[in-house]
Order: sequence, then C-alpha cells, then structure tokens
Amino acid sequence: MNKFMELLGDKLIPLAAKLGENRYLTTLRDAFMLAFPLTMFGSIAVVLMNLPFWSDETKAVLQLYLGNAQNATMSIMTVFVVFGIGYSLSKYYKVEAIYGGAVALASFLILTPFFFNSANGELVTGALSLDRLGAKGMFIGMITGFIAGELYRFFVQRDWTIKMPAGVPPAVAKSFAALIPAVLTLSIFLVINIIVQFFFNTNLHDVVYTVIQKPLVGLGSGIIPTLIALFFVQVLWFFGLHGQIIVNSVMDPIWNTLMLENLDAYKAGNPLPHIITKPFMEVFTVGMGGSGMTLAVVIALAFLMKSKQSKEIGRLALGPGIFNVNEPVLFGMPIVLNATILIPWILAPLIVTTLNYFVMAAGIVPAPTGVSVPWTVPIIINGILATNSWLGGALQVVDFFIVLIIWYPFLKLVDRANIARESEAITK
Repeated sequence: MNKFMELLGDKLIPLAAKLGENRYLTTLRDAFMLAFPLTMFGSIAVVLMNLPFWSDETKAVLQLYLGNAQNATMSIMTVFVVFGIGYSLSKYYKVEAIYGGAVALASFLILTPFFFNSANGELVTGALSLDRLGAKGMFIGMITGFIAGELYRFFVQRDWTIKMPAGVPPAVAKSFAALIPAVLTLSIFLVINIIVQFFFNTNLHDVVYTVIQKPLVGLGSGIIPTLIALFFVQVLWFFGLHGQIIVNSVMDPIWNTLMLENLDAYKAGNPLPHIITKPFMEVFTVGMGGSGMTLAVVIALAFLMKSKQSKEIGRLALGPGIFNVNEPVLFGMPIVLNATILIPWILAPLIVTTLNYFVMAAGIVPAPTGVSVPWTVPIIINGILATNSWLGGALQVVDFFIVLIIWYPFLKLVDRANIARESEAITK
C-alpha cells in the first residue's frame, strides 16, 4: 500500500502541479470567476421568480419585472467569460489587459451571427440571439478569447504600436498604442468570418457547436466521466493539492454550459435536459461540508468519537464545515496523506454522486434547474435552492447518512489509535 501511494504521489503530484500552473487553465479559471458575481445575481432573480408557492399569475408578473436581471447576467455569461479570458491572458503577458479583454469580446462578436429564427420560423435580422451569448456560444467564445488574446499580445510585444509624444495623457497614449494590434486582430477574425460565410454558407458558431461543443457536452454530462473527474479531485486533495481548482479548470466549461442549457429549458417550462451540471457538482458534493462531503465526518468526530483529539478537531471544524469550508479537518485530522482513511475519502463521494444521478434520472428528485447557488450556502438550504424543491434538501440528508455510514468504521480506527496515544501520554 505504501509503495503504491509513493508511486502515485511521484507520478501524480508533478502532473497536477503543471496543470495548476498552466497559463490557459488559470486564465480560464479567472475568467469564470469574473462572471461568478454576475451569474449569482441572475440566479437570485431566477429563484425569486420561480418559488414553488407562487401562482402562475404571480410568476408572470415577476418575470416581467425581474426577467432582465437574468437576461443581462446568466443568459449572456459567454460575454463575461470571453472578456475575462482576453483580460487575464493579457495581464499574464503584461500588456494592457483592458484592451485585451475588449479586443477578445469584439472578435467573438464579429464571428457571431446577427440574425436568428423566431419562434414562428421567421428570420429576424440585425439582432443577437441570447443563446449565442450564453450556452450555445460558450465554446467558440472560449476559443476566440484565447486566440484573440494571443494575437493581440503578439502584435503588442512585436512593438507594432503607435508611440505618442511625451505630455499626452496616459489614457490617450494607451488607446493609440492598442490601435494597430486591435485592428490587426479584429481584421483576422473578420476575414475568417467572411471565408466561412462565403465558401460554406454558414457561421463559425454553428460549426463549433456541432463539431466540438455538442460532443464534449454530451460526454461531460455522463456519469462515468463525472466519476472519473471526482476521483481525481479526491486523489489530488489527498496529496494536499487543491483538486477542485485543478480538475474544475478542465471541466467547468462543460459543466457551466450544461447549467445554462438547463436554465434555458427551465425558463421555457421544458424538461431539464441534463442531470450533471455545475450546480449538481457544487451543491451535491462541495455543498455538503466541502470537498469530500466532510460535514458528516466533522459531526461524527465531534459527537460520536471518544478521544479528546477527535472531539476537539470535530468541534473546531464544525463551524466552518457548516458553510462548506473544510480545511480544518483536511489538515487537522488530518485527511491529507492519511492512508487510514483513503478508502472512505475516495469511495463516499463516488457512491453518493452515483446514487444522486440515478435518483434524479428516475425522476424521484428533480435535477438542478440551472440556478447558481453560492458554495458557502449550508446543506439542505442549497439543495432546495438548486432544485427548487424540498426533495433536493431531503436527498442531501440521505447523502449525509450514507457518508456517515461509510466513514464510521474508519473513524473508529482513528479514534482508537488516538485513545491509545492519549492513555500512553497520561501514564508517562
């Protein structure tokens, strides 16, 4: 066992460290964090508009007055992500970040068709469809953001800029310095758009959605890839690496796209197309005490164990654990690099996630609606908010006891060892 753990650590930790330092993954993470407060505002509006005890008439009135809160945030999430990618990538390269973000966004809009088919099949021109700025445009937005950011910094770093004389206000000088790199970058995307339209009679949005986004989203919505991702989260945390940040950097684009597609269906009153989404992964894993669903572990340590060490760690970790902060137990118990509890640490989230998936697939509990719930919202409350049903909270209670049952025998082993050490210390 020890040799296996050493081998795993030797191979996994360097790889995870490289992924954690990758400029594109960190840029993508920062871009989604830029969009987070805005999508959270939109989520609050969606919750208020769709509380289960509202009548249909009340919901219609609320939709009329509160609908723009969601349309201007969650429905156009890709806009914020694209700007964030251009901004963060430019900042990494130490060029003017605000212009990098603006150029990335403009490049994305150049590739975006300003027409759509209305509900009755009529072609509406001179207008943007919200789905192009939301779920359907997510992947082409990310690709465009990275390419535009790289092109913009390339031209700036080659010093293809206009130098203004001394004494010109800094804002004016920076604007002129960005002029040539911006024009060159946008021209490249305009040529790409012309080629796709002229030779293929389509737009790049539909090409990327059909060829790249749809297959990836379909793969990411499956239970097996999700369990694989969750497995790596747990293993990385076991070695003291932030598994959420590393794995989510790869999976967040898929899970966020699935979330937006669910939200669109929910708003339209249609069946939800996906079970696994960003809220599913947040609320029914991290939202149950932090990574590894450790609220049950903390409560067991505080109230069911007998050793002084176990009780003190549990009680110190209980307050943060209620709000899904579990570093006190991760490093205080410790869970990190503790081979005694490796099995429940990895097994419990996989079993609970599998159960939740099939319970929702069977229609016993509704899937998350696409509303983004802050990760610090306590258990049960976050389950109700994510699913717009008390059944979401009830499922978390069942999950809690499953985690407790899986962990209990291993916690007793740790507790006995602690008792033995404490007794030995007293006798000395």
